[in-house]
Amino acid sequence: MGEGDSVIGIIGGGVGGLATAIALARKGIRVQVFEQSSRFGRVGADINLTPNAVRALDGLGVGDDLRRTAARPARRISRTWNTGVVTSRLEMGNAAEEKYGSPQLTMHRADLLTALEQALPEGALRFGSKLAGLTPEEDGARLELVDGTTEHVDVLIGADGIHSVVRSALLGQEHPEFTGVVAYRAVVPGERLTGVPDRDAFTKWWGPDPATQIVTFPLTRGNDTFIFATTPQDDWREESWTTPGSVEELRAAYSAFHPDARALLDACDTVLKSALYVRSPLPTWSQGCVTLLGDACHPMMPFMAQGAGMAIEDAVVLARSIAAHDDVANALKAYEVARVDRTSRVQTQSRSNEWLKDSSNGDWVYGYDAWTVPL
Repeated sequence: MGEGDSVIGIIGGGVGGLATAIALARKGIRVQVFEQSSRFGRVGADINLTPNAVRALDGLGVGDDLRRTAARPARRISRTWNTGVVTSRLEMGNAAEEKYGSPQLTMHRADLLTALEQALPEGALRFGSKLAGLTPEEDGARLELVDGTTEHVDVLIGADGIHSVVRSALLGQEHPEFTGVVAYRAVVPGERLTGVPDRDAFTKWWGPDPATQIVTFPLTRGNDTFIFATTPQDDWREESWTTPGSVEELRAAYSAFHPDARALLDACDTVLKSALYVRSPLPTWSQGCVTLLGDACHPMMPFMAQGAGMAIEDAVVLARSIAAHDDVANALKAYEVARVDRTSRVQTQSRSNEWLKDSSNGDWVYGYDAWTVPL
């Protein structure tokens, strides 16, 4: 596909949807993003972009904007929850940029969305457009929006998250699986952490079981620290980025951790809490002129910090494939073939939560280049 009257519709204006729109537009392809919210607010989690994701974003032309507000962790450290022993250490920062072509960047998700939104073609993003259903057609898809309007697109990309309406329309109704794990998120100003070591590092405290961990990394050019902690809890299932949690509950859940880890939690005065859900890898992502991307087809546990990275990689590979093929079905098939093994492997390893616990080799994840991978 190329320039002309054809339009590709993207359901969902999250990281994956916006990245896809930019990648397609840079190939001369018309896009329309349908986003259900009325605007982007400064809500949601902070985000860790590893070198594979940053390299893909650099190719979209947004890397410089991200670097203005992001932090660059100097290293990635694994520590044992009770003894504090370092089990792996991987140099990041300039070392990662030299090795992989781009650094690791950590930032607020809203800063990433702002940079992506500003890189979109004028008029490509349509707020307040929630999908109610869709009808596949021989020459594309007919979208039914909640406001009662309909739209025709020549290709439809479902980038609408783990509760994807597009996925349900293609594959039937199903529900994500609750993992039995909850996550706490907090941001602590740097002045509260005087004396806490390795504040410039991405540090993962590996707990006594695979579901228990504390991850910390710098934000806002190193001025703040983000804390992400998970623990088993089967009786609390609310899935939200904005639900307040209890600081006292947070501290109690990790009371047996090393003093360096507890010092981070002691500095928290507010925390958000969310239940974690997953789906199993899909046998297929596409039907006709409709395909899926990101969490709509491969939602994963956050233990490898690759959810957004996989969606961004998807975006680049999908745009390359669509631009390289005249036939839509062949383009979507080539995209799926190029991506399914990698995303399934990351899904599976994220669930088992062993990656980089005792090893300092992140090459198979960080060294991937979505701009050059064969189609």
